Amino acid sequence: MHEENRTDRPWGSFFILDDQSHTKVKRLLVNPGHRLSLQSHEHRDEHWVVVRGVATVTLDEQTKDFRYGDHIFVKRGVKHRIACSGTEPVEIIEVQTGEAFPEEDIVRYSDDYNRVDE
Repeated sequence: MHEENRTDRPWGSFFILDDQSHTKVKRLLVNPGHRLSLQSHEHRDEHWVVVRGVATVTLDEQTKDFRYGDHIFVKRGVKHRIACSGTEPVEIIEVQTGEAFPEEDIVRYSDDYNRVDE
């Protein structure tokens, strides 16, 4: 994987695999004991496929574990979060579809790293 496509975050990192006007594809790596912010998007839906580890996923008020090969569809506007409570990193392939794909299309509701929107 080309390191120039890597973006580090407090919870792990992501790699942009493809970035087109109609879609963006990412590879997410969530480190053990970490989780992304509880967030939603206005302009995009996300389709996740778990390819390594166990992902503890929150969609609105429900939280469930997903494993290798499981698919999760996150509709725009749905509050969502990925957590890694196991000892192995969680790896997810994320396909974004919608109107636009900027990193700024994130509304954060809670965050372990104090990145909550005011």
